Amino acid sequence: MKTVILALMVLVLVVVSQGGSTNNNSKDDNNNGPCDHDRKKSKFPYEDILNCLDLTDNKLVRPARDYKKPTWVYVQMSILAILDVKEIDQTFVSFVVIYMRWEDPHIYWKPQNFDGLDKMTVPTDLLWKPDLMIEEMIEKDKDIPNPFITIHSNGFVEHVKNLMVVSSCKMQVYKFPFDTQSCTLSLKSIIYPEEELKFEVYKNSSQATEWTREIMSTESEWLFMGMTVEDRSVPRFHQNQSVVIYTITMKRRSLLYVINFLVPVLLLFGLDFASFVISDSGGEKLSFEVTLLLAVTVMQLILNDILPCSSDSIPLIAVYCIGIFGLMMISLLETILVMYLIEKDSASKEKKADKNRSLSEDSGDKQGNYDGDVKKWTRCACVCNVSDEPPTELLSVAKEDKRSQLMEESNSLEKHPDELSEAVKGLSRLLSRKEGRKPDYWTRVAKKLHRIFFFVYVTVSALFLVVLFSLWINAEDE
Repeated sequence: MKTVILALMVLVLVVVSQGGSTNNNSKDDNNNGPCDHDRKKSKFPYEDILNCLDLTDNKLVRPARDYKKPTWVYVQMSILAILDVKEIDQTFVSFVVIYMRWEDPHIYWKPQNFDGLDKMTVPTDLLWKPDLMIEEMIEKDKDIPNPFITIHSNGFVEHVKNLMVVSSCKMQVYKFPFDTQSCTLSLKSIIYPEEELKFEVYKNSSQATEWTREIMSTESEWLFMGMTVEDRSVPRFHQNQSVVIYTITMKRRSLLYVINFLVPVLLLFGLDFASFVISDSGGEKLSFEVTLLLAVTVMQLILNDILPCSSDSIPLIAVYCIGIFGLMMISLLETILVMYLIEKDSASKEKKADKNRSLSEDSGDKQGNYDGDVKKWTRCACVCNVSDEPPTELLSVAKEDKRSQLMEESNSLEKHPDELSEAVKGLSRLLSRKEGRKPDYWTRVAKKLHRIFFFVYVTVSALFLVVLFSLWINAEDE
């Protein structure tokens, strides 16, 4: 009896031990992948891995052990080149590289079973990939196709995309050309909500900045200052989506604009100061200042093709051009006023000269009439002295009387015309002195006005330039 009981106990123990080993083997089979079983050393590890993974079966759906949990995608973006920043179009053109890394539970193998191979490159069509997009992109991206994707033995997948991005960027040109711009590139999924696909930053802001500086090839007219990165959840179409936002900060290289625009306008303004030494009596100064105004107008037209019309505030460079144009316009108006006052004096002098000329002509006519009357009077006197004496005696007496009268009249005529002409000249000089005070007054007023305006003009111009350049240097971008 005892032997029967012992035999039954041994049988039960054997059955229990076999059942436990069977359960353990089934658990191991569930945890391990299809390429986990021990096998002999493979001669073609790549083909064997592809065959045992059978990747084509699971490429259409999101890889996940539990579909109630999201798939985590680690993202890192860097700027390879800053191609262009268009202020008028408010666009930022860049060439970027995007690195993505995620876990695919369908991929797993033991490297020791495949000649130590722990990663391999396969065509991208064989695997599922995140539907990544850039939210600010306004044109179709010019993607450089990467036909391969890297898979690791632990199930992680890596993919790199290179693409040229034309994105929208709101420009602040208040301090142009000494401005600093910040443009954002937001990476997100097209359709997956946050509950199914979540993006996480692979590197922080400082690491992303250093990596970008190492690989950046060209910056155009811009100087790359830095990059900040953050991940957040944003509402999109009644669902939340995971978004990674990169903010690229860059500063404009302003030397070219200073040499080609700011300095020429300042030199034209300096030429306007030089016009103060030009005489106001002629028209050369007026034509010179008009030419300077036209040159500044041409520079403003060039500026209009550079700056956007949608700026929130007036750029300082526009204030610079408008201020200089206004000051030069005031200088032109002052020149016109001074020339008008001088011309007023010149007109008065011309009127005075015409009066003197007409007065001298009238005195000459009067003197001629006086001489004619004297001659007529002498003839009449000779005819009227007729008596009863004989003609010979009368003739001799008349001749003697005529000679004496002619001598007296000639002496008187020699004296009176000189006195008359001197009196006329004295009268004309007196009139010119009395009338000359009024034209000289306007000339003095014009000179005094010109002198005062020059000092005020220099002071206002200096204050304007000092305040403007201090704002240019110290003001923050709005």
